[in-house]
Amino acid sequence: ADLTSGMVGEFPELQGIMGRYYALHDGEDQAVADAIRDHYLPRGASDDGPRTPVSVAVALADRTDLVVGMFCAGDKPTGSSDPYAVRRAALGIIRIIRDNGIRVPLRSVLKDALEAIRLLPVSDSDPLVSEVLAFIADRLRVQHRAEGARHDVLAAAFAASDDDDLVRLLARSDAIASLLRTEDGTNLLVAYRRAANILRIEERKDGPHDGAPDRDEFREPEERTLADALDAIEPAMAARLASEDFAGAMRDLAALRSPLDAFFDSVTVNDPDPDLRRNRLRLLARVRRVMNRVADFSKIEG
Repeated sequence: ADLTSGMVGEFPELQGIMGRYYALHDGEDQAVADAIRDHYLPRGASDDGPRTPVSVAVALADRTDLVVGMFCAGDKPTGSSDPYAVRRAALGIIRIIRDNGIRVPLRSVLKDALEAIRLLPVSDSDPLVSEVLAFIADRLRVQHRAEGARHDVLAAAFAASDDDDLVRLLARSDAIASLLRTEDGTNLLVAYRRAANILRIEERKDGPHDGAPDRDEFREPEERTLADALDAIEPAMAARLASEDFAGAMRDLAALRSPLDAFFDSVTVNDPDPDLRRNRLRLLARVRRVMNRVADFSKIEG
């Protein structure tokens, strides 16, 4: 309401600040008055964001309403044009969630915002909800890149889990980046790409090769060793991912490096025997599937 006052009309930079004084004068609760002032934060990249629960809730609601409303009205940003500062509002959502470590299912929040605008029920799979979520995810990647972090790793984590909890997603991304800085991680990425390239070529011929490999068809000890490693790693890694022990999940995944290297050193995938070839391709497809539970490693650059 302070936007209609003569003081804020004369000095627009006092929006929220005057509102707090007016609210306190009228006997509003201290938390409400503070939220009137703080929900505008952060105004810029160097500003602190809101910290108290009411201020955080109002700040998120205000920005979410703006972003979803503009998309709903067809006024989403295009190129360099962003007259309603929708990108800045999306970055504000990200900053507030990150700074306060808020565990919130973002898709559900966007769905609620869209229902409030349309005054009709909205499904979780509504195309506009997915579009806004993708827009916010893209803003997060931009912010990540500006901070010097690996935006490609974040994109890989997004693609693997379809996670809308930004705090959990960033923790997963940091763990993946840490793995890739190790020798095991670097070599594992090379082996993944080798497996993915073989599968891409062969699946064009007669794929997909998604079936379970037949242990009775193993001829080389390295095939069995790799299958045994997958049997051990997959459930352990799934449990760690479920409990958000991402560092532990990366350690599990790193253990795949040695048997996968040995497999490529000793086994001819495209064996003349079609049954052996098919079984080995299925084993590689399982490797790809297990690794993709952590991240879509095909999106990682370098």
